[in-house]
Amino acid sequence: MTSPAPPDDQFVTVADVEVDAVRPGRSGFVLEGRGQDGGDYRLEMHLDIPVDRRTRTVLAELLSQSEWRVSRRAHAPLRTQPPGRRRKTVG
Repeated sequence: MTSPAPPDDQFVTVADVEVDAVRPGRSGFVLEGRGQDGGDYRLEMHLDIPVDRRTRTVLAELLSQSEWRVSRRAHAPLRTQPPGRRRKTVG
């Protein structure tokens, strides 16, 4: 991402995603892109208002030139190991 947001102790960044493709959905758009972690991401965006064809075209063009930072509230620390894998204890 070009300009990082100031740190926020309540939220943890999950992914920074550069949008590669935007497709119209039933009531919005589907954005797909690759994260800085190399993973593929998909974001479905729904609009609660009807949008005419011209506005939809402009929105799709704007969204296709965007980058997204996905964060979550840090109620508990993120896992550093996949579930089901426990550290072996010596003893």
